[in-house]
Amino acid sequence: MTENVVHLHKPTDPPADETAPTVLTVVPDAPPTPPVPLWVRSGRAVKTAVMHETTRATVRAAARHTLYTLNGGRIVARRTWDGRTGARYERMIRAAEAAGNLEAAEEWEERLQRFRAARHHRRMDLLHSPTEAAKGVAVGAGMSIGVLVALGVVMAINTGHVGDVITPLQATIDFIALLIRIVQLVWGPALTIGPFLALLALWSVGRKQHAAPAWALPANVRSGEGEPITPSIVVKALRDLGIPALRNAIKEMGDAGAGMLGPIRIAGCGVEVDVTLPSGVATNEVQGKRRKLAENLTRHEHEVFITIPPAARTVRLWIADSGALDEPIGPSPLAVDDTLTADYAKGKAPWGQDLRGDAALLSLYQRMLLVTGMSNQGKTAALRALALWLALDRRVEFRVADLKGAGDWAMFDGLATVLIQGPTDEHVIEATEMLEDGVAEMNRRLQTPGGDFPPLILLVDEAQVAFMCPVKDEERRPYGGSKATSRYFMAARKIHNQGRAVNVLLWQGTQDPTDQNLPKLVREGAHTRASLALGTESQARMALGDKAVDGGAAPHLLRPGLDKGTLVVASDGIEIPAGQSSITVRTHYIDTDTATEIADRAKALRDGVTTLHVIERGEERDPLADIAAVIGTAARVLTADVLKRLTALSEDAYGRWTPGDLKRVLEDAGAEPYKSDGRMVVGRDRVARALANRDTEGSASADG
Repeated sequence: MTENVVHLHKPTDPPADETAPTVLTVVPDAPPTPPVPLWVRSGRAVKTAVMHETTRATVRAAARHTLYTLNGGRIVARRTWDGRTGARYERMIRAAEAAGNLEAAEEWEERLQRFRAARHHRRMDLLHSPTEAAKGVAVGAGMSIGVLVALGVVMAINTGHVGDVITPLQATIDFIALLIRIVQLVWGPALTIGPFLALLALWSVGRKQHAAPAWALPANVRSGEGEPITPSIVVKALRDLGIPALRNAIKEMGDAGAGMLGPIRIAGCGVEVDVTLPSGVATNEVQGKRRKLAENLTRHEHEVFITIPPAARTVRLWIADSGALDEPIGPSPLAVDDTLTADYAKGKAPWGQDLRGDAALLSLYQRMLLVTGMSNQGKTAALRALALWLALDRRVEFRVADLKGAGDWAMFDGLATVLIQGPTDEHVIEATEMLEDGVAEMNRRLQTPGGDFPPLILLVDEAQVAFMCPVKDEERRPYGGSKATSRYFMAARKIHNQGRAVNVLLWQGTQDPTDQNLPKLVREGAHTRASLALGTESQARMALGDKAVDGGAAPHLLRPGLDKGTLVVASDGIEIPAGQSSITVRTHYIDTDTATEIADRAKALRDGVTTLHVIERGEERDPLADIAAVIGTAARVLTADVLKRLTALSEDAYGRWTPGDLKRVLEDAGAEPYKSDGRMVVGRDRVARALANRDTEGSASADG
């Protein structure tokens, strides 16, 4: 069998001609590589040696220690000059004049005059001191000899030897001779070693002051690792900000720029210092240079905070220890203390820690709440931590709408009377009706004079979903939007306007605030406004308001992903340092499992709460079963409360019910209401028996 071979590629070489003579080609050898000249090899070796890290480290060390000694001598000389002359006072006078503080300048001038008067007095005393010294030496020597002779006389009387009269005097002369011999022996070595000890002392002074160029300092000092914040470092950082008026003023002050600084105080995981700016320098100029100031202080931008204290022309700097803000702050007290309880009116929620390391406690009494920030920065966890604490007050009722529906609020099943979980338009409709029911409850309370009403918290997480919902109702009114026709918007506004007086409060969490997903009137209606990391300054102003941002609040400078759970808070419910409009809080993180345990503790404090969930519209209702569901585990419930719970369960089915309708259904089932403590109630056991009897009768009919 013959096989045909098909060549897929055309041969590139021409066929060999067998008759052609063979031609041999001689290829000459490549010329030898010329040797590298000696001077080139030497230069390369020298360059390698010079650029080697060991050589560079050695040169840096030699330069550093030499300059430590030289500059240490300069520092000691400057200190000596300052101590002997009025140079220090003159510098402080110039500093006060440059800062525009005439009172301080006058005070330093008075001190200078007193110093000069005292120095003149000392110099005049020197004119008379030789004579006085000579007299003093003569008198002292005579008295000493007299005392020694008297002592010798006593010894001679005691021993009976006349020669003992000069024994004390002779012993003193021998002791002086011994001291002279010791000095003679030590003097030579002291003259040799003394200069080295003096150089060592100067080196020590220079080393403590880091008196060497930055390139010669050790690596950890050059990077700022572990470097303490001192007045000179702060003044240098301010001088190098690139603000001409500030730089010139500090230059005129000489090295007394530290006169601008208040005391440097330890504040938590960092230090705090007030800086009084010279005349002609505005506080916002320094605020706008935050990054450069942080880098001048060998810190990252997020480790330096600039706020405005009450004093005029002053900025307050808080400078964190390097890397301190990247460390966790520890668990929440809610997670470690299972005996902790809450008090809505008088207590404060343990939300986290401020930058100083102090506990950040937030009062929730009659305060609307808004928490915003970028996605996945800890907004829900921060909001949930407050709700979990307040849930430990058994008087507080929660109605929760989680428009994300990821199960972050699932532990409130059995704790909240309403729990809506989901991102659909149907869930937005239910959340809107939840707020409208809250408005109705608010109006009822407002019409009840002198009532002590229990707190009602209407909590909507991911509220931007509601504001952006395009669905309209039967009357063509939109659920979302920011106009007067928007049902959600108007319900939120009504609660903001009057709910506080009767303890009906709205808490909202939202993402990336804009005028569309968080209208101005709604965000400004919150008494407590908190923001996690945001993208822009304009968003920061939407979240916290212009006053807070102008006062130094900067959530847009927080690091997304790295500063999770860190909030900038503007509220009168949290202790904020005087003169500041906001405070930065690092919140405690409570994971879902721990949150479930805390919620279980809150449920144990209550008689039993039946949570109403989202239902499908148009569903056939079973009134008796619904009554049993809304009663839950409570032994008895007021008829008015049963009606409210039924309305929350289904507005369509029970929204128009009256006490007579409820009574009729219960009487037909054999579970009629009865009085308890003078008020009509519905008994759980009666309703349960009625349901059991109905089911039994139904089964018997089916069997028949």
